[in-house]
Amino acid sequence: MNRVTLEHREAPAVAPAAARLIERSHALATPFLLIDPTRLRENLRQLRAAFPRAGIYYAVKANPHPRALQIVAEEGGGFEISSDGELDLVEAVGRGAPLLSSNPIKAPSFIRRAARAGVTAFAVDSADELVKVAREAPAASVYVRLLVDNSGSEWPLARKYGVDRDEAVALLAQAADLGLDPCGTTFHVGSQCRLAASWDAALAVSADVWNGAAQRNLDLTFLSIGGGFPVQHTRPIPSFGEIGEAVQRAIADRFPPAVNVTLEPGRAIVGDAALLGASVIGKARRGDERWVYLDVGVFNGLMETIAGFSYEVSTLAGGPRSDVVLAGPSCDSVDVIADSALLPELNVGDRVYFLNAGAYTLAYASHFNGWPPPVVHFLE
Repeated sequence: MNRVTLEHREAPAVAPAAARLIERSHALATPFLLIDPTRLRENLRQLRAAFPRAGIYYAVKANPHPRALQIVAEEGGGFEISSDGELDLVEAVGRGAPLLSSNPIKAPSFIRRAARAGVTAFAVDSADELVKVAREAPAASVYVRLLVDNSGSEWPLARKYGVDRDEAVALLAQAADLGLDPCGTTFHVGSQCRLAASWDAALAVSADVWNGAAQRNLDLTFLSIGGGFPVQHTRPIPSFGEIGEAVQRAIADRFPPAVNVTLEPGRAIVGDAALLGASVIGKARRGDERWVYLDVGVFNGLMETIAGFSYEVSTLAGGPRSDVVLAGPSCDSVDVIADSALLPELNVGDRVYFLNAGAYTLAYASHFNGWPPPVVHFLE
């Protein structure tokens, strides 16, 4: 690998909210995840302002910590769940919150239990899943997951799920034949989507399906616009307001006035509400590369980096900054966080901070090789 080292580049300025978390974290042992509950609440309120007609269902998979779920419930949000484990977590913070299940493939036992718990609508994208839902939750509502362009996202989700227009219409018709309620459609533009136009394009696909369903005398009422709403990392992103304007304009142009709209944000609610702190445990020179090893890595907190996801990284250490390879603590060679992080000379014991790291860090983390996940703390 050829690496260009620039010794005089400046580190980006740390946002005030992140600087506050860093300042309040000095007494915490690493690795830690420090969450600001005020920011969680602000994100929920900003999403509600950007999508005033939509129901907000927090995607539990993004960060399943019970206190985060409690804050969502206190703010009047619902929950998007996909498993018995997620249903356990939601029920533990109190029954009564609205529930959806937008994973198109679900365990039969979960469908039965979710229906009893109040889930009235399930996503599907295959004939086999329709039969399963009809057997386990008779008369339930179902909405079809559509295949849409994910090229604007940093974590595409298009290959595993989703169907095209003709198959979607056929599935909606089959749902009616099975005694289910074919209520609408859903899509996902990909996680950390950086283009507001991606939602507009996906809504055009959805509208085409709705028109096809109307030709089959199917009256759709439910429109899920999924998740994918971004938080600030290393590349420009649209604001919630910009995405909301694009979505509301597309819905007004293409769908009936009484359409029931929902969104299922995860990262957008918890992502920029937390700071992940790590300590340097070792360093090395390997050819022309400077390597720094941390007590958190791909397997115990930063799994998204395995596919190239990039966090803004900061440290309080001073001095000239240049590119370093950041690696985790495990013996696995895959445990490389970043091939090029702009950092000064670091010593064992120095701290490194991953900004806006509230989403998917805790949820993905394991104890691989004996290294623990970050300990979660909430700012008081």
